[in-house]
Amino acid sequence: MANSLLLLTEAVLYFGVMACLFRLRARVGLGLFVCALGVMHFLETYLASVFYIELPFGMVSPGSTVMFSGKLVMILLLYMKEDAATVRQPIYGLLVGNFLMVGLGLILRQHQVVDLPNGQSPDIGFLDEMGWLMVWGTTLLYIDAIAIILLYERLGRSLGQHLFARIAASVCLVLTFDQIGFYSVLHIVTAAPPSVLLGGWIAKMCAGLVFSAMTVGYLRWFERPSLRPQRGLTDVFETLTYRERYEKLVEFAGRDSLTGLLHRGRFETMGEQAVTVSVKTGTPLTLLIVDVDHFKSINDRFGHAEGDRVLKWIAENLTVAVRAQDHVFRIGGEEFAILCPLPHNVARLLGENIRQSIRAASETGPVSLTVSIGVATVDVARASLAELFAAADKRLYMAKDAGRDRVMGDVAEEAAPSGAARAPSAGSAAG
Repeated sequence: MANSLLLLTEAVLYFGVMACLFRLRARVGLGLFVCALGVMHFLETYLASVFYIELPFGMVSPGSTVMFSGKLVMILLLYMKEDAATVRQPIYGLLVGNFLMVGLGLILRQHQVVDLPNGQSPDIGFLDEMGWLMVWGTTLLYIDAIAIILLYERLGRSLGQHLFARIAASVCLVLTFDQIGFYSVLHIVTAAPPSVLLGGWIAKMCAGLVFSAMTVGYLRWFERPSLRPQRGLTDVFETLTYRERYEKLVEFAGRDSLTGLLHRGRFETMGEQAVTVSVKTGTPLTLLIVDVDHFKSINDRFGHAEGDRVLKWIAENLTVAVRAQDHVFRIGGEEFAILCPLPHNVARLLGENIRQSIRAASETGPVSLTVSIGVATVDVARASLAELFAAADKRLYMAKDAGRDRVMGDVAEEAAPSGAARAPSAGSAAG
């Protein structure tokens, strides 16, 4: 138990310090982070060759279990938040540095040395074993880095919304491969028993889960999402990075620049597809059009900067209010749309929750806000996006005419005022 707690303490300390250095990269540069990785690489290899502890499931080395697992997670974190040119720097640096160490060690052995005054003689024989282990470990690390990026990207197709599962699966699979590869040479060099292989693998799986959990926490609480430009395809790391960065760029290009929501073009494309699927399969699909009441007066009284802040605040509230399978769009100046696979009554409740939450949340701010919402559901009379939009838009105007700050759906259909509803490509509703 004591050894297990010490390993956990080492993992938390390692991740905490490395994450702090990474978080400060914008202020002090990545040099501190990369140098720390290099120092830990030397220590981890030394410990993996000579320092082992006993756990209930076998013998493990803190160097291999904690420091190598942590380093692999740091490389993945570097890939996730920086570009490919940055990812390859510590990998190539470690590989060249280890070969340089072995080369210099071979030359150093040719010196005629003298004893120190206390009679101590220099002994660099450890380089014969640890030096080559470091070279082999770094070669494996190069392969591991490629493999973990490939796995992380591949798993994004099925686990894209489950970050912990995506990171943990990538880390644990690569650690399994590395454990087998490193042990094969460690057994030859140091005659390590099979218990080292099994015990080390179990310990690495536990370490992978712990580091993955800490990484998710760090990304959620200390890092902000960013979209970085893609550089030229000059090596394998660039090639691996290209597809995921390109997909993020395409996703970003389909979003409104102010609010980050999907824009009008995506609404028309995704809306037509969703309506078609709903008509063919009979699954419910409801459209909510949300309009900020008296928005023009906000711009007139407080200026357009405050108006932009209000729109971003509304967008954030809508994003929080909906479910993962719902889609929120900004389709006009102060007008938003929500497509959700819900029956009409449930969607009206969603609209009512949005209306009430925006009103309540804004009461403590500088501007008191309300929204009007029109709701329409796909049926035989509304079998296209244009028809669905016209019905929801008509009910939005009903909500405006009835005094604003309300949700209108099927129940109010008969009370609709005369007058043509807008086409889907028209501008935003009157404030």
